[in-house]
Amino acid sequence: MKTSRLLISVLLVSGLVAFSVGGAILFMPELFYASYGMELGNNASQMSEIRASGGALLGLGLMIALGAIWSELTFASAITSCTVYVSYGLSRLLSLALDGSPDMSLVAAAALELGIGAISLFAFIRHLKTHKLTMTPGR
Repeated sequence: MKTSRLLISVLLVSGLVAFSVGGAILFMPELFYASYGMELGNNASQMSEIRASGGALLGLGLMIALGAIWSELTFASAITSCTVYVSYGLSRLLSLALDGSPDMSLVAAAALELGIGAISLFAFIRHLKTHKLTMTPGR
């Protein structure tokens, strides 16, 4: 089964974005968060938590991008892309409602995350319909 060009493109872009952001958080957290107007402290526990989330995002980005070139991973990568981006965007919206308005660059990040999540979902559903695939449990 041939993967659509749209889905391949979406997986490459969304994977690269997650990989890049994750790498920046993992290896340059002070610089990354300064771009949002946040100053990190010298607390080793805080830095461990921040770098761990960056490493996870870097790994997820790699997995998403690999789905564009390795067909055995395409299905899982598409679901991962949808999940990562929609959950980040919705979590930011929840924070907006509970905590108030953050720096405008974080509001823009939420919009970008929700946009990538929606495009990922659209491309994935289109791919499923084109190939008459279903998401049947237990398969």
